[in-house]
Amino acid sequence: MTQHVSPPRGGTGKAAPVDGPPAWRGLLARADVRTLSLLGVLAVLVLIGGITKPDEFLDTRNLQLVLTQASVIGVVTVGMTFVIISGGIDLSVGAIVALASVWATTVATQEYGFFGILFTAIVVGVGCGLVNGVLIAYGAMVPFIATLAMLASARGLALQITDGRTQIVTVEGILDLGERDSYVLGIPPLVLVFAAVTVVGWLVLNRTTFGRRTVAVGGNAEAARLAGIDVRRQRLYLYLLSGLCCGIAAFLLIVLSGSGQNTNGNLYELDAIAAAIIGGTLLSGGRGTIVGSVLGVLIFTTITNIFALNNLQTDVQQIAKGAIIVAAVLVQRRTASTP
Repeated sequence: MTQHVSPPRGGTGKAAPVDGPPAWRGLLARADVRTLSLLGVLAVLVLIGGITKPDEFLDTRNLQLVLTQASVIGVVTVGMTFVIISGGIDLSVGAIVALASVWATTVATQEYGFFGILFTAIVVGVGCGLVNGVLIAYGAMVPFIATLAMLASARGLALQITDGRTQIVTVEGILDLGERDSYVLGIPPLVLVFAAVTVVGWLVLNRTTFGRRTVAVGGNAEAARLAGIDVRRQRLYLYLLSGLCCGIAAFLLIVLSGSGQNTNGNLYELDAIAAAIIGGTLLSGGRGTIVGSVLGVLIFTTITNIFALNNLQTDVQQIAKGAIIVAAVLVQRRTASTP
């Protein structure tokens, strides 16, 4: 026999609200543990830098330098993150940056001024991305092979254009961007561009159909095809996006160095892949975050800066980076195997 409980007199018959857990607990529960871990690692590195070289590391100019150096490789990493999430790889990003930078700083191009250099760098980057995308998406080439061929070709063409010489930029508008007078509230223009690319990349990956399709293709390309996604076209777009990021990075590097060299972007592909991996992007595809990749870039750049301030050799720095990459991959495998 069911008993009906009458509401208290004078009440409305509605259940009294039950106090739930504090709001901050919900935020922590939804927070990405990996992102918090990366923030912790970055905080520890800042602490180490502050302890070992407090006057130099914590100086405003040095912090601006760290962010500026992170900006160029950071923009490349945003594009690389999209490619890896889709299950691909791009070994040619460093060579594309070099080619775009030297093509944009030829004497003929500099005659067109600021926008001529910017336009040329972006067009060269997108053009190289188009070649990669067509070979991979419609030529059925393995991404490793196609982008490796682009790496060799772009490096060779960059060397041919420069004849091994450094091309000095003479356009005042470009040179002025590298001066402290162009800083906005103490923030270098290159950092602002990096921040803008990061925000746009995050929005595209997390709030658009393009981002969802990228994750779907990386998770299971055949299932994505059966669901109505044009997998080949999506892959083409992704390599175009990677090329666009390389073109933007090349322009930032021109501003930073005031020149174009065929050696620009050396090992950028390894740094971008490493930053994406420790940021939580799976090499097998299907998962990744822009925020994690950016934190990975900042971690590597901070390590480089700390090592330079403490006069530590480059080989020790490379060993440290390698150890971090191995640890990140092991954590990924452990996380993936955990039910």
